[in-house]
Amino acid sequence: MNLKKNITSLSAVALSTMVLASCNSTDDQASQASVPADKFDLSHWKITIPTDINNDGKVDSISTTAIQAYQHPDYFYLNEDNNLVFATPNKAFTTPNSSNTRSELHQVVSGLQDKGDKYDNNFTILANKDAEKYGQIGGNLQATLQVNHVAKRAKYPNKAPAFSVVVGQIHATKDPEFVAQGEGYGYGNEPLKIYFKKWPNHDYGSVFWNYERNLEKENPDRKDISYPVWGNSWLDSSEPGDKGIALNETFSYEVNVYENIMYLTFISERLGTVNYQINLADNIDAYGKVDELDHPNGYTGDGNFFKAGAYDQCSIKDDPGFWYPACLGTGDWETDKANGDYAQVTFMKLVTGPAKKPQN
Repeated sequence: MNLKKNITSLSAVALSTMVLASCNSTDDQASQASVPADKFDLSHWKITIPTDINNDGKVDSISTTAIQAYQHPDYFYLNEDNNLVFATPNKAFTTPNSSNTRSELHQVVSGLQDKGDKYDNNFTILANKDAEKYGQIGGNLQATLQVNHVAKRAKYPNKAPAFSVVVGQIHATKDPEFVAQGEGYGYGNEPLKIYFKKWPNHDYGSVFWNYERNLEKENPDRKDISYPVWGNSWLDSSEPGDKGIALNETFSYEVNVYENIMYLTFISERLGTVNYQINLADNIDAYGKVDELDHPNGYTGDGNFFKAGAYDQCSIKDDPGFWYPACLGTGDWETDKANGDYAQVTFMKLVTGPAKKPQN
């Protein structure tokens, strides 16, 4: 099915500009005729990239329809091996509620039939009383990837997000209507973020995942709980050595939300397989202990969607807050790339679809 016509997300002028930029690039990957959607099934994804091509003062979002013909020569393209590259500088356009840049796919459950409906476009868990309204109950995301680069410079290097990138997520929908119901849902929190972090002086980085307590933003207990996979969790500054993952080393993850359980599988040819599971309908953590500070029903009432790509955690914001390591960046891509002020991730596999019944 050819969807390279009738692109409506961006103006024709803006899209032509991006395509011409790709064609005129001297990079090998940009000279290829193929766009990412020719090699990867992007029929259930849209993307946010750190640009403002149409000069509307907002970060660009490329719709599910438009992404079928889209690439960006710096931030979203196929390399010479036909693998999918996501890159993003520390300083660039961001989404309204974040100071972190991203070149990141956002799942659209309804796919090319997207009508903008908050239920059809998202999945939920079986315990949700409105589960039948959603496009899916549960979901599955599989990826094989390499982290090529993480930002190297931060004013506050001891803040946990420094030198890290998120390569996969489950994000709950931000919904004022749900918040107004007073049941503890609709805050737009993240039951899953998969991280890679490498300190500049280390030979190896760490892979870990975070679960965010499902609480309102103003609640001081709304924190991420970090679980190590290979290497360290995000507050440990020690060198992980060969128990960690190096830049450009391949690893895989699978996220399978079946009924109410999130099953996580991480695979490294060198380090083996690591498994976790957590019930998203209660406040029992991934180690089987009750977290008294979390919402007692977890994410039961929320709609959710997968994200994948490069979500740079090295915010340039200089603020006392936990999330702001004040990383460096100029806003000029070539300069920032030369200085190491960016994140880049390459995916060899990226597949999403319905939940899978666990074999065990």
